[in-house]
Amino acid sequence: MGILSLERLASTLARLVVWCTAIPLHESAHGLVSYWLGDPTAKEAGRITLNPLKHLDGTGMIALLIVGIGWAKPVPINVSYYKNRKLGMALSALAGPVSNLLLAFMMMIILKMVLMTIGAVGISREAGNFIITVLYMMCATNVMLSIFNMLPFPPFDGSRIYLIALPERWYFGIMKYERIMMAVVFLLLMTGILDPVLSFASNSVIDFLDLVTSSLGRLF
Repeated sequence: MGILSLERLASTLARLVVWCTAIPLHESAHGLVSYWLGDPTAKEAGRITLNPLKHLDGTGMIALLIVGIGWAKPVPINVSYYKNRKLGMALSALAGPVSNLLLAFMMMIILKMVLMTIGAVGISREAGNFIITVLYMMCATNVMLSIFNMLPFPPFDGSRIYLIALPERWYFGIMKYERIMMAVVFLLLMTGILDPVLSFASNSVIDFLDLVTSSLGRLF
């Protein structure tokens, strides 16, 4: 199998693993923080779970496999349970991207530990490169999911964080246009207009994770 075929297979496998781990963790984090803030909606809907099928969105999964960025069914949240509606939405929204960053950090640690020990295990060079590529892609995809979800447009998590300073009437008024803004962002993704910004942000975060785990070695 050629190098390009191995990389393509590793990338696809990594994205499948991300779908089964990062996506459920991301959505469950939203629901769990919302539950801690007094909202039982996600818990009652069975959405605080790491079962990926509970969060499955077919289009979002296909997008993740093809372009490396995807989404799940939104976790149901009832802001009327929050003492401070905007703060509650911001905290529950932040939980998702943070969970992906923590998972990316774990993947970076595992990747470096594998790099330190893989030579002593006795597996082939081709198999070793495949494992390393999968782990790196899992780290990178989690980073990209976190950054993508921090975009300051509804329905992305970032909108619920950055718009917290707006008057409540404006804040919830903007949220009504989630579908239109989602379509615009998706169009920008398909045309590649957002690629330079997302790539720069993603590479910067990966470099930072590489730096803070430098005691295990450096990737770059």
